[in-house]
Amino acid sequence: MRLSEELRQRTKVFASRNVRLFIRLPRDREEVAVLAKQMLRSGTSVAAHAREASRARSDAELCSKLDVLLQKADEVQLWIELLRDDCLIVDQELSDLHAEANEIMAIFTTIVSKVRRHQ
Repeated sequence: MRLSEELRQRTKVFASRNVRLFIRLPRDREEVAVLAKQMLRSGTSVAAHAREASRARSDAELCSKLDVLLQKADEVQLWIELLRDDCLIVDQELSDLHAEANEIMAIFTTIVSKVRRHQ
């Protein structure tokens, strides 16, 4: 199974939004700087793993790559929650990215489930 260009683009846009948010976040507080960098790494990894999954040579490899993508999307949500709840960062883009990570996880969880059922 090959990922659609639409899904590859959606994860790339997600990564880009993470980059733009990272640039905007105040990093004069060490805890914000650390969490922002973690969010950036996880958010860009989502797109990277979608690309890797597109080149998978087998269903097992596809599922493996998508499992890591799911882990990274879940991590993005964690870093956002910590920025919002513990560092008191209020930004609509944080909420929007949290929601998009949730949608990405739902989409890719469904894909992995369907692929595994047909193995």
